Amino acid sequence: MRAIWRLPICLFVGLLVAGCASVGGRPGAGPIGSPETACCGRGYPTLAPLVRAVTPAVVNISVTSTVPLEEHAFFDDPEFRRFLKRFGLPLPRTPRAGRRQSVGSGFVFDADRGYVVTNRHVVEDADKITVTLKNRSTYRARLVGSDISADIAVLQLSPVPAGLHALRFGNSDDLQVGDYVLAIGNPFGIGQTVTSGIVSALGRTGVGGDGLQDLIQTDASINPGNSGGPLINLAGQVVGIDIALLGPSGGNVGIGFATPSKLVEAAIQRVLTHR
Repeated sequence: MRAIWRLPICLFVGLLVAGCASVGGRPGAGPIGSPETACCGRGYPTLAPLVRAVTPAVVNISVTSTVPLEEHAFFDDPEFRRFLKRFGLPLPRTPRAGRRQSVGSGFVFDADRGYVVTNRHVVEDADKITVTLKNRSTYRARLVGSDISADIAVLQLSPVPAGLHALRFGNSDDLQVGDYVLAIGNPFGIGQTVTSGIVSALGRTGVGGDGLQDLIQTDASINPGNSGGPLINLAGQVVGIDIALLGPSGGNVGIGFATPSKLVEAAIQRVLTHR
């Protein structure tokens, strides 16, 4: 019986070692596609080398937008205001447009031009977009363009930082249910966070009524603020962009979704072609 419960652990270790042995390259310089992620250098499995290689390309996004002026037909009704004046009651103030702060995630996919990709809904109606790198340096970003069908937006940093890291896209068509993945992002605005899990399902559609198709389902923790962050395979490649979660209270319950990299790449190409 003891050997039976050890089997899943041994299988996980074996798969992790095999995955790590299959990648190579030099981390921390230029585009990251096959980083050196020898994950067993200290005698036990770890994803730390992989995380060190990919996280410099992942960014936090802060958005400032204007909250539209709300209409209050009842309070602005002339008869109602005359009624208040008659009895010496104070008139209600017409509310002013306010400012709203929101957060999300993204990653650099073109270091030379300072291009960052994120979800369209993260930067929709933004007046000001600020991008923070892992080293905590901040940059203004402009919206290059967006693709509503894939909920993708392309930003450009200004100025383009020297020594910027970038991630490479993997082939999402190669994904299988059970593949290990990492989700990296800025949940709840607390800062860069890495979670791990597996691909739980493929080809999900109609999630949240947003009409998005062919989504990747994962049990890697995805929370508000993770939107736009990358879903990474064990080769250090982007296989999806975290886009949504499914939970009764807006928090993670082990069901998250990502747009496949093949759809993201196609959307980026459309944006850059028609900008």
